[in-house]
Amino acid sequence: MDRNEMLQDIQEIEFVLLELQLYLDTHPEDIEALNLFNAFSGELQKLKLLYDLIYGPLLGFGFSQSKDEWKWVNDPWPWQLEKRCK
Repeated sequence: MDRNEMLQDIQEIEFVLLELQLYLDTHPEDIEALNLFNAFSGELQKLKLLYDLIYGPLLGFGFSQSKDEWKWVNDPWPWQLEKRCK
């Protein structure tokens, strides 16, 4: 998976999580929706960690760590990458 594909997947999962969160705000007893939310949340965390390991920090303000050197300014920031339409 290349960088743009990974960012696309992150954005898609974040959208699903936002929709599920809004749904759960009005249907808090829906266990199936809660299970979906938790599954997607775990997947998003794994994907963001993998992105950080391969391409460098995705988020600033302490959400992403730089282990070996400060990598925040080494590459284009995620929002500076060329957008591709599917």
